[in-house]
Amino acid sequence: MNAYARRCQRWIARGALAVGLQAAVWATPAGDVGRMALAAQAQGPNAVTHWLALRPVLAVGLGQDDLARLQAINEFFNRRIVFHDDQQVWGQVDHWASPFEMLGRGQGDCEDYALAKYFSLRSVGVAANKLRLVYVRAQLGGPGGPVQAHMVLAYYALPDAEPLILDNLITDVRTASRRPDLTPVFSFNADGLWQGTGVQSAGDPQARLSRWRDVLAKARAEGFPP
Repeated sequence: MNAYARRCQRWIARGALAVGLQAAVWATPAGDVGRMALAAQAQGPNAVTHWLALRPVLAVGLGQDDLARLQAINEFFNRRIVFHDDQQVWGQVDHWASPFEMLGRGQGDCEDYALAKYFSLRSVGVAANKLRLVYVRAQLGGPGGPVQAHMVLAYYALPDAEPLILDNLITDVRTASRRPDLTPVFSFNADGLWQGTGVQSAGDPQARLSRWRDVLAKARAEGFPP
């Protein structure tokens, strides 16, 4: 092997080490960037394009406070994903997509937005007990408007704090008191299931919500924490 070839080998080795170290840093405290990259590739070029845009958002998020993380991740998914219902996207009445399934299609419904935000926030270190997926009744178009089932993501700085709401219907993160159009029905995360937004758990969400159990498994396989 000549001197040039040996130098090339050293450069390649150093580059591989740098990538490995970067992945190790990203895997702390939660997400596994190596598995995320593979999951994006498995879902096709559209998912890879979105992943390349999401990756720096997550990397920066590791060094931010929770409010900045909420705003950045909420904005990312609201801007990049087009709303369509499951029948249009998946040919099913109700399908809970994993983050990379949704990024692969570039489309999703309210559950898909909320789930992708939940798992992305978990991957940058937001504690699971601060996040709840909330089924609500949403009144559209103001008082007297039609009411439909909807899902949002709620963030609790403290267990008894007023939650902040991440929603695909609006671009900004607002306190629950500034969302009188939403009436909570039940909420859940990896740790519990609650009636409304109460403080007392009403059961095991994985036992009672099969779609939640399934999407947890898919997200774990993609490198996201529960």
